[in-house]
Amino acid sequence: MPSGLSWRNAVAEPDIGSIRDLVAATGFFTVEEVAIAAELVEERIAKGPASGYEFVLAEECGQLAAYACFGPIAGTESAFDLYWIAVGPGRQGGGLGRQLLARAEDAMRAMGASRHYAETSSSERYAPTRAFYARTGFREVAVIPDFYRPGDGKVVYEKVL
Repeated sequence: MPSGLSWRNAVAEPDIGSIRDLVAATGFFTVEEVAIAAELVEERIAKGPASGYEFVLAEECGQLAAYACFGPIAGTESAFDLYWIAVGPGRQGGGLGRQLLARAEDAMRAMGASRHYAETSSSERYAPTRAFYARTGFREVAVIPDFYRPGDGKVVYEKVL
């Protein structure tokens, strides 16, 4: 674990740009997806817990290193969505994603979650993401072909907490 790593759950105005930059830096997401990541932070700042978006952020030496965004799924008794989990490119592969996921899951459990869902692309580019979900205890529960675009389906994962 890198020295100087700190954790927090609250987001503030500067996090909008920090999260936008981190998500863009991964090279995995479209311009539209990067904008959505920032919008969820804006929504949380504007509406607080009523937004339905919760966060876990990891910082190293005052810089955002990784973050997760999650929240309860409306209309369910205890299911949550893991909307975002992103680790800065220089920190990938060192266990920070696992730590981040564990902290997000602890927060979900504290909020009454019994399971949570994550989704990602079926494209080859996202093979490392799918492998991460498999390594961390998720199971594939659905594939929707051509969801994002022709040849790029959505893979849905579930993890019982």
